[in-house]
Amino acid sequence: MASFQAPPATVKLLQALVLIGALTLAAGSLMAPERTWANLLLSSYFVLALGLAGVLLVALEYVTGAGWSVAFRRVPEAMAGTLPVGAALLAAALVFSPWLYPWFQDVHAGEGTTWFRGMWLTPWFFFARAAVYLAAWIFLARKIVSRSRLQDEDGDLRHTRANARTSAVFLVVFGVTLWLASFDWIMSLEPHWYSTIFGVYHFAGLILGGLAMVTILVIWLEKLGPLRGILTSEHLHDLGKLLFAFSTFWMYIWFSQYMLIWYANIPEETIYFIRRLEGFWEPVFFLNFLLNWAVPFFILLSVRGKRSRNLMLKAAWTILVGRWVDLYWMILPPFSAGNPSFGIWEAGIIAGAAGCFFLALFRGFAAAPMVPLRDPLLEESLHYHN
Repeated sequence: MASFQAPPATVKLLQALVLIGALTLAAGSLMAPERTWANLLLSSYFVLALGLAGVLLVALEYVTGAGWSVAFRRVPEAMAGTLPVGAALLAAALVFSPWLYPWFQDVHAGEGTTWFRGMWLTPWFFFARAAVYLAAWIFLARKIVSRSRLQDEDGDLRHTRANARTSAVFLVVFGVTLWLASFDWIMSLEPHWYSTIFGVYHFAGLILGGLAMVTILVIWLEKLGPLRGILTSEHLHDLGKLLFAFSTFWMYIWFSQYMLIWYANIPEETIYFIRRLEGFWEPVFFLNFLLNWAVPFFILLSVRGKRSRNLMLKAAWTILVGRWVDLYWMILPPFSAGNPSFGIWEAGIIAGAAGCFFLALFRGFAAAPMVPLRDPLLEESLHYHN
């Protein structure tokens, strides 16, 4: 089976989106710097999380010996190939707009915090950790994906065994570094606030968004032809169960964080939610809940919902939009004038990030056959039944 080449018209459109994003960033840096760079932080983190989710899903497949998803493993592998793009965008946001973080230049911004937090939030240590996180993720992702593609050439089972070991290492590294990265890049935007469940909350959102993107891509590739006759209703049903499960898990963590802070009523903690429940931020609070859980829950509750391509697409797109809203609700309030806003600076940055992501994704699709033809578990996946 051949690789998938994006139509030239699609490539040109994506390149145009990248240009729009670059022009928006340049103009916004002069006209609305806080809003523009905060949106770049949001979009770059969104793209980076999709790439990380791709590696995570492939690693889980290898570690658990799962066979059902092998037939469309090239999709999360291609998502993993977008990690360098997400890392580059995030690095640009961190390097060129460190002033988004109040502790970066104002030595008094961290007053009242613990000594450890003051030590942790020092510029050189902050950038060093970011470099370690990104380098480790990209290195391990390339190891896993390259071995998977080598197996197409020689069919050697050693690649599968080696990937199982590398995937186990990745899962440990991922678990620790994502937890720390969410503290560094998102929570420290408001250094006086903290939540011990924040890392788990980001894991829930990351894997939920990644599953939504995989669902969209496999259905799209089936319609275009590369996965026609490969993707079955059984595969779709399992993707639906995972979406349903992790949407509910996200809701559980979301509610746990809110309820515990509300119940304890400690001023240092409640200020985070007070800011996000004032004015028109309150509708965003409930929209977050609706998009990430309530709507997908009722779409995917039935077997029919999980086996219908149309309903699955609706649920996946709802979750993907909800993922953006969730990050918007976390990142933008400190930089707003009291109410949320959506305009040219948000739309332009989203367009540029989307263009970068899909250009990198299509390069991944073009680099290898769309099905891992010599994987030992491929036959099991092709004839999979729940």
